[in-house]
Amino acid sequence: MGRVAVVTGGTRGIGGAISKTLKAAGYTVAANYAGNDEAAARFKAETGIPVYKWDVSNYDACATGLAQVEKDLGPIDIVVNNAGITRDGFFHKMTKEQWYEVINTNLNSLFNMTRPAWEGMRTRKFGRVICISSINGQKGQAGQANYSAAKAGEIGFVKALAQEGARAGITVNAICPGYIGTEMVRKIDPAIIEKSILPHIPVGRLGEPEEIARCVLFLASDDAGFITGSTLTANGGQYMA
Repeated sequence: MGRVAVVTGGTRGIGGAISKTLKAAGYTVAANYAGNDEAAARFKAETGIPVYKWDVSNYDACATGLAQVEKDLGPIDIVVNNAGITRDGFFHKMTKEQWYEVINTNLNSLFNMTRPAWEGMRTRKFGRVICISSINGQKGQAGQANYSAAKAGEIGFVKALAQEGARAGITVNAICPGYIGTEMVRKIDPAIIEKSILPHIPVGRLGEPEEIARCVLFLASDDAGFITGSTLTANGGQYMA
């Protein structure tokens, strides 16, 4: 049994690809999900990866869920903070619910998920915390003040926490994907993708979830032990930070 990794939002899209890639590399993976029981059951049946349902915006739910993972699979070595939602809208129309739902799920979840696992990592002198931020946390995006703020906050979290974890053998890094060909993105009108999105991506295509998963795999490895507090940009050249 390999090191134990927990992936939030780990049954679909980028998270699903991360879970499968880590398992294929020999890690023991727990895939967290929020609400789609049917998709989670299908994912578990197809991959053999155990799934755990809890709300990452709730600290107590995270602490309980992580304790259950450790009971089932062993001490948690790797936390991949991937779960995220969007509640888009121009700021003059944005409601407080739209703001707080995104901040709580996308940003506060980093504390909720990482804090309960942190002491164990410090004790064992090894840990990997990997946060899936976004290109829009780097450059901003109209209609996404909430999302961009949360994703920019992830980068700040990584830079600060990396300094605390370094002496304990814990690395903390962020990955900022651009447009990735997930189920959600592929629901966009192909004409819009062709005319309004692809022209801004120098490589001329959408990224694939597996390409982000391979970034995670590297950062989780022993080979990445000298990399911490970093932001890995994976957007096909759309924004060069």
